[in-house]
Amino acid sequence: MEPAAARLIGAGLAAIGTGAAAIGVGIIFGQFLLGALRNPSASDGQFGRVFIGVALAEGLGIFSLLIAILLLFVVKS
Repeated sequence: MEPAAARLIGAGLAAIGTGAAAIGVGIIFGQFLLGALRNPSASDGQFGRVFIGVALAEGLGIFSLLIAILLLFVVKS
């Protein structure tokens, strides 16, 4: 396999993490809504934790996008 082809395959695999981050954010908000509908009085205390979870999921998605961009445009074979 040529190094340029391996670089493109690696960038594509790293870009999968951005989609996984979107799925993770959807799961976090879905589970929060499920819990808030079951116990509305406890939802105020959990709302801050939801944003922490979303920030961590989005941070990992942005990190994987950064790796994909670095593989595409910075790393030369």
